[in-house]
Amino acid sequence: MTMTDTEGTTMDAMARARHIRVTPMKARRVVDLIRGLNAAEAQAILRFAPQAASVPVGKVLDSAIANAAHNYDHTDIDSLYISEAYVDEGPTLKRFQPRAQGRAYRIRKRTSHITVVVSSKEGTR
Repeated sequence: MTMTDTEGTTMDAMARARHIRVTPMKARRVVDLIRGLNAAEAQAILRFAPQAASVPVGKVLDSAIANAAHNYDHTDIDSLYISEAYVDEGPTLKRFQPRAQGRAYRIRKRTSHITVVVSSKEGTR
């Protein structure tokens, strides 16, 4: 459920990072940790998560919080929560590694599109 301001527009702030060089499967593990949490709590979890994908996901979350502060004058981070967070698959870079007897082995370097949407809790602005 999204919060609406006095004019009836939704108060969601979104941030998206595209072509991030982390596999979508690994990034989804990190995004599943923070989905639905308070924004401040999610930042703390990502700061101490051992996964390498937590760095780009944390940057996207920071950007979404900054977008909410700029667009809707949210100075209180405690009123924000993560309403949506998902990872889509980006383009795959295809590389080749030489193997024995003149063969070639295909290496797929996968990329991700990370999206985080933060919303305001009911009754706060």
